[in-house]
Amino acid sequence: MDLEARSLQPNVKAVLLAKLREYKSDLNNLKSEHKRLASANLNQAARDDLLESGMADAMSVSANQRGRLMMSTERLNESSDRIKESRRTMLETEELGVSILQDLHQQRQSLLHANDTVFLLLKVPYRLHLLTGKFEGKDERKRLMRKGGRKNK
Repeated sequence: MDLEARSLQPNVKAVLLAKLREYKSDLNNLKSEHKRLASANLNQAARDDLLESGMADAMSVSANQRGRLMMSTERLNESSDRIKESRRTMLETEELGVSILQDLHQQRQSLLHANDTVFLLLKVPYRLHLLTGKFEGKDERKRLMRKGGRKNK
């Protein structure tokens, strides 16, 4: 077109060359706008791909976090059960200890009563001095114990 417009008469030539430059300018503007839109569409497609993969990553991360949360909850429940079992065992042990202490107290009382009975039967003056912790009549008691608790007739 450019060649044909140059070969025409000068008055028509100027008008046609001006229109030709305008058309070329419009064509260049349209080409650049087309490139921009095509690149925007590619960018949008790339963005969408990234977001979809990001969503997939987020979903897998969410599933991973959920799995870890469930495992932690399970471990916490198991620990709570062990604590309850330990507490139950502790209470049973405490009850057993109280029972043993009661039995020992009864046995002590029995031994003290038997000791008092033996000394009453032997009729030995026997008293524990509260301050010194020594027995009065200790020698007499030893002598009687050597004889086996028998009285002389």
